[in-house]
Amino acid sequence: MPQLRTPDGRYLIVRGRLWRTSNPELPEAERQRLVDALMDARRAVKAAKQADDADALTQARRDVDTAKHALGERGPVWWTDGTPDYNRHLVRNSPYADWYAEQAQPRT
Repeated sequence: MPQLRTPDGRYLIVRGRLWRTSNPELPEAERQRLVDALMDARRAVKAAKQADDADALTQARRDVDTAKHALGERGPVWWTDGTPDYNRHLVRNSPYADWYAEQAQPRT
């Protein structure tokens, strides 16, 4: 099943929770470079946990956070219309609640 995105493209919905998407204005090459860095950092988190290396884990988590900020998934929002950020909020507690409820309705 494909990931559901809000109509404005700002969020993915995973298990009823909103997760901010990457900034769509990023040039493709830059976005791919940042996604690659994020995946490398996530692999480093896994390796540090397996090695029980607290210092490496701290650095790897910092690298994940840096990549997510650069992608626009964390930190200041990438849109400019003043709409608040609902990242990590439950959809049912957001302005997207009615739209999301409609998505669950069977189509006839």
